[in-house]
Amino acid sequence: MRPAELKLELPEIPRKRYFAIGEVSELCDVKPHVLRYWEQEFPQLKPVKRRGNRRYYQQDDVLIVRRIRSLLYEQGFTIGGARLRLKENPKGLVEAVRPAPAAAEPGARAAPPAPRRNSEIKSLRTELESLLKLLP
Repeated sequence: MRPAELKLELPEIPRKRYFAIGEVSELCDVKPHVLRYWEQEFPQLKPVKRRGNRRYYQQDDVLIVRRIRSLLYEQGFTIGGARLRLKENPKGLVEAVRPAPAAAEPGARAAPPAPRRNSEIKSLRTELESLLKLLP
């Protein structure tokens, strides 16, 4: 499945203090067992546990889950890579979350080179074409 196919509109997060694991599952389009696994893998994700070991997530937890989901499912990071990205950028600035052009989905074209590099590329191409003509 391609990352573009996974993108979908997630529902707005209601203004509540606590969310049960089932609610977070629906809000973030992630199954409850995945949320429990992510709690073990991402130290930033720490829901409050109350009676009977029930988990209660807060607004910040829901936002972290959505960010983890985006890193893993939409941007193609591994668990370790997503963990590092969250550690480097805890506030979740958009610029830092976007993958580098080289790490974009396979087959995607890179951004056009800067104008000053165009002349270098043209000269290299001309030189390579002249070398090709010399080969038998």
